[in-house]
Amino acid sequence: MELYNSLIKETNDLLNGITTKSYPYIPSKAWKDIGSNELVLSRDAAFELGASGKGSANYILFTSSGDLVEKDEICVYGRDINAISSDSDFARIVILRVGALEMEDEAVYRTLKDIEFSKYHVYPEGYMVRMSSENYREQVRISKQAYRRGISFEALGNNYITEYKKNLNVLAVKVMFITDPAPDYRKMQEIAKKSRDVTETLTHIFEGLSTDCSVCSLKDVCDEVEGMKELHFGIGAKGIKH
Repeated sequence: MELYNSLIKETNDLLNGITTKSYPYIPSKAWKDIGSNELVLSRDAAFELGASGKGSANYILFTSSGDLVEKDEICVYGRDINAISSDSDFARIVILRVGALEMEDEAVYRTLKDIEFSKYHVYPEGYMVRMSSENYREQVRISKQAYRRGISFEALGNNYITEYKKNLNVLAVKVMFITDPAPDYRKMQEIAKKSRDVTETLTHIFEGLSTDCSVCSLKDVCDEVEGMKELHFGIGAKGIKH
């Protein structure tokens, strides 16, 4: 699964030079999960991450490279929650190392989508998430109570990793929380769109779309993403073994 590697490099380049703090995956440090999305009213909120007018992005990338995702890890680029006192820029990016998905082609696509949907099954107490699939933003409202109790990105990262690792195809997870104002959040949204395009293009390829590039609506994606064209013309092989 190397189709997303160029997007991982673009992401890392955007964050190069930003002060980073890294935490290991320790499930016992996860924040309390209440099992459903909590409604945090504006009057009960300490502040919002990725609020309107602020930079925001959210996306997931896959790889089979141990060099790109060596271990389960939580990385914070910029201020942690306890150092924030007002609305802030925010991005949450997840890079997943998966095993060889040697299965029927449609099953590969469904597996990737199932893994991606794991993000909708994390419900930290006092942490209300709103996502926009149209503009690739994630907005979070943190309750005053959770803020006083010491909610942190380290704790939240443990929640997300625990959920992703319920899928046996996931070998390692890197969760990245970004609050520093320096990165280009609009560029992150562009990467998010490319990531979605790659995933959605897979299902079209698996359905046997024409290999005549002159009439193919996916030509731009194949031209830009390394390995996509090879997959397209190599259709018939089972699974993605890049």
